[in-house]
Amino acid sequence: MSPDIDTVAHAATTPDQPQPFRELGLKEDEYQRIREILGRRPTDAELAMYSVMWSEHCSYKSSKVHLRYFGETTTEEMRAGMLAGIGENAGVVDIGDGWAVTFKVESHNHPSYVEPYQGAATGVGGIVRDIMAMGARPVAVMDQLRFGAADAPDTRRVLDGVVRGIGGYGNSLGLPNIGGETVFDASYAGNPLVNALCVGVLRKEDLHLAFASGTGNKIILFGARTGLDGIGGVSVLASDTFGGDEGAGPGHEAGGGAGPSGSRKKLPSVQVGDPFTEKVLIECCLELYAAGLVVGIQDLGGAGLSCATSELASAGDGGMTIELDRVPLRAANMTAAEVLSSESQERMCAVVTPENVEAFMAVCRKWDVLATVIGEVADGDRLTITWHGETVVDVPPRTVAHEGPVYRRPVVRPDTQDALNADTSAGLPRPTTGAELRSTLLALLGSPALCSRAFITEQYDRYVRGNTVLAEHADGGVLRIDEDTQRGIAVATDASGRYTQLDPYAGAQLALAEAYRNVAVTGATPIAVTNCLNFGSPEDPGVMWQFAQAVRGLADGCAALGIPVTGGNVSFY
Repeated sequence: MSPDIDTVAHAATTPDQPQPFRELGLKEDEYQRIREILGRRPTDAELAMYSVMWSEHCSYKSSKVHLRYFGETTTEEMRAGMLAGIGENAGVVDIGDGWAVTFKVESHNHPSYVEPYQGAATGVGGIVRDIMAMGARPVAVMDQLRFGAADAPDTRRVLDGVVRGIGGYGNSLGLPNIGGETVFDASYAGNPLVNALCVGVLRKEDLHLAFASGTGNKIILFGARTGLDGIGGVSVLASDTFGGDEGAGPGHEAGGGAGPSGSRKKLPSVQVGDPFTEKVLIECCLELYAAGLVVGIQDLGGAGLSCATSELASAGDGGMTIELDRVPLRAANMTAAEVLSSESQERMCAVVTPENVEAFMAVCRKWDVLATVIGEVADGDRLTITWHGETVVDVPPRTVAHEGPVYRRPVVRPDTQDALNADTSAGLPRPTTGAELRSTLLALLGSPALCSRAFITEQYDRYVRGNTVLAEHADGGVLRIDEDTQRGIAVATDASGRYTQLDPYAGAQLALAEAYRNVAVTGATPIAVTNCLNFGSPEDPGVMWQFAQAVRGLADGCAALGIPVTGGNVSFY
């Protein structure tokens, strides 16, 4: 046993060895629960896996008790057209003629403040891979953007980088950006919202899900090499400050290169994207699907291989063994914990039968996509990972992926709600002369809240691929998906931050109603909803009241309209 590797055997004989669980975002009781699950202290690699998978971003530990209301209010009639729903990489709905549509929104808020270009670019790349993982071809993107006051010093930096990042990545993929919203408000200073939506289309029979089954089936990692970028990324997504010091505690930005040992100098936590690698990865995946070479598949986004391996294994009918040192690296001297936590972009993980491995590799070679067999589906119910011949992970995969802590946090209506609602428009000054009216009108026309967004939308290609029927500045985006039947899809994304601040329940319903109307006026029939819920700290009872009310408002609104919520995203802090 190498003294430099914290193995399972070593962990079993060193129960009192100090571990930096707080620096990795775990609380004392969460760390003790991990020890109870394993019957020993976790290894460095296991601690890395649990810390990222039990983060707010991955585990939904504060929101899960409220999100269940979506399922409780969804009727069998509403579910009739849903092929995949909450819990999958993205929701999928049947639209007729053998076609299905998959769509989802994800947030990349904090990374887009830290490094606006790469934060926004990798936000687009991540949501595109979620769509790819369902077996679909991505066909369009949209975005919801919120920035601080337009004249604030930092807004120009963030706005410019975010818009260039969205355009640079989406345009390079050849995906039209068919709509969205951009809002400026002082409340978003230092905490912008960057929510990216992707929609994809597929034949119903091409639907793929994330599971590993069939003992002996191979686990293949394909796409880009694994590096130090993005390590600690999910900690950024669930932090209430942007501290990057070596001593950052839980809830602070975890530096990129610092594994659980804390031995490496910390690097930026924002991932680095390469849209051209993702473009060939899309085409490679579609050819693999068409050839029937994929049993199960998972993209690598937040939490990287920790997420992909534990989720695939826990959704299958057996265990999994991984030889982690077979993972192609682009940085020297990476530790096992760093390889498992890396959020390097443009990577996928597939389950393939042994007889199809060579055909799978041939398709990857055709597209110049690096592919490596890193493990296989095993008997039993354990996820076992070795590093240079030493066992560094031996865990029940469900405890990593699905059995993290669940909190029922205090929910209290803030006292400030009454004052907010008492401040009505009746007290606002009104123009009484022609000159005052003219001045007011000019102020409105020049307001960042109402001015043209052409300086943003002109940086996006809205008509690439030639299937765009409607895009910005229409109410909703419309795409043709089938030349023969002329079948198309309509998509709209809307939000109502100010309404939701005044009344979270009604505000969520107003956002739903606006998106519903914007789809309907294109001539389409609204059939399903996804969501991206951005709120403050879940440790604030007032924030949890806002969140709980918004969830109930959205769920009740969907029930009234008869359309299901197919999935979504929660971004706290």
